[in-house]
Amino acid sequence: MREELDPAVRDVVDRFDREGVPEWHAMSVDCARRVEDEVFGGGDGPAMDLVRDLAFDGPSGDVPVRIYRPDADADAPMPVLVYYHGGGWTLGNLDSIDGACRELADRTGCLVVSVDYRLAPEHPFPAAVDDAYAAVRWVAANAASFGGDPERVGVAGTSAGANLAAVTALRLREEPVADLELAFQLLLYPITDHAFDTDSYEENADGPLLTRADMGWFWEQYLRSSVDGANPYASPLRARDLSGLPSACVVTAGHDPLRDEGAAYAERLREAGVGVVHDHYPTMCHGFLSLTDEVQRAEEAMATVADRVRESL
Repeated sequence: MREELDPAVRDVVDRFDREGVPEWHAMSVDCARRVEDEVFGGGDGPAMDLVRDLAFDGPSGDVPVRIYRPDADADAPMPVLVYYHGGGWTLGNLDSIDGACRELADRTGCLVVSVDYRLAPEHPFPAAVDDAYAAVRWVAANAASFGGDPERVGVAGTSAGANLAAVTALRLREEPVADLELAFQLLLYPITDHAFDTDSYEENADGPLLTRADMGWFWEQYLRSSVDGANPYASPLRARDLSGLPSACVVTAGHDPLRDEGAAYAERLREAGVGVVHDHYPTMCHGFLSLTDEVQRAEEAMATVADRVRESL
């Protein structure tokens, strides 16, 4: 039986309802992007030793990145996390995820590189996949120039960003790069399958914070056609073989439509012999790690995530 939603999360959800935040699928793409930036992109986050905006020559023009270096006194190269923001491949940018990247860098002691990959529907699948893959290659080749250790590189992301992190790990196995071996993948409530037939989609069809209809809308923006949904680079759960991938931490939430596909991906990794930790939070909802200031259980979960990263990198 599903546990009740954490009361502190319920308070946050009720506040969003009072503020008149519609479901994502009920808005135009431009409107949803504005709302996402306004409602979920606030907060300054911890001070950093260095925050630098750069760009590299990607598959189709510049790909902007933002580098966060947390410790001015570090006397050795830092492990690196290449971070892909969430937003259903449709929403989000470097500014909207700035506070979360600062928190992650501060708590883990890692150098975090946030990637502003191309968004759908203007740039449908596989544009974001290509940018994500190019980004980790660029980071590994240039990490030393901004204080990172090219031998300790991991990928991380939330939701659609976790999808891109998982897919990047798969692609690097299939298309290896000299002197680049991923050390870790951090998958926070990941999208892993273009399917809507799980128990968690049934139980959490109405959210909170992410609904079944929202996910249908995001997939519609992202895919060129339903055929793309069967591609493992869109649905990594459909990959025939997950062996040989870097160790992983997968975080899922009980009140999330994506709960079961995240859990299934963790189990598939385990069955393939990949070292994986699956941290499940039954009273939380999608996106809960953005609520650490208001939800004690989210704060505890973020501390655990930081521990997982430090242990692995």
